[in-house]
Amino acid sequence: MTTVLSPGAADALLFDIGRVVIDFDLRRTLKAWAVELGGDPKATMASLAQNDVFHRYETGHVDDAEFFAAVRTALGLKLTDDELLRGWNDIFIGPMPGIEPLLARAAAKLPLYALSNTNDAHVAHFSQAYAELLHHFRELFLSSRIGMRKPHGETYDHVVNAIGIAPDRIVFFDDLAENVEAARERGLHAVQVHSSDDVARALDQLGL
Repeated sequence: MTTVLSPGAADALLFDIGRVVIDFDLRRTLKAWAVELGGDPKATMASLAQNDVFHRYETGHVDDAEFFAAVRTALGLKLTDDELLRGWNDIFIGPMPGIEPLLARAAAKLPLYALSNTNDAHVAHFSQAYAELLHHFRELFLSSRIGMRKPHGETYDHVVNAIGIAPDRIVFFDDLAENVEAARERGLHAVQVHSSDDVARALDQLGL
């Protein structure tokens, strides 16, 4: 379902970070870890979620050392924690093409917030590496800090309550269909992002 917006329909904008604001590619991490790239990177990541370690890592219930121990076991690696951390942060490519001027344009009219499934190691990295890009956001709601993650409904409820604006006055941007649908079920307007063109189109519709 395509979201059609209208001028003045939003009092706040909420953005996912990965592949909406900052681009990333798991293959970069797997290459840094010298993991065979012949398979499906998503399947490899799924193997890291054994015993729900990855999801618990993203909600702050597993620390870096525990996560990297699980990585070593799942992928048969002998790298140190520091080596795994460097490869883990290699996942980031840079700002999504064209997103920075769109954020600046939107932030001049409405408050911007971010909601991202992430982990403390990545937060420490991108908070410094992309500080100039992220300064457009009034607040970042990060799964490892708030203890909950998308697409669980209570995650959206938490963010909406913290922002203090009715959900039907918030437009949410995310690259994953399941997160977009979950946001809609919680009353938010939601736009699936394939590229920054989708963000630009939504801003045009909102009259921003």
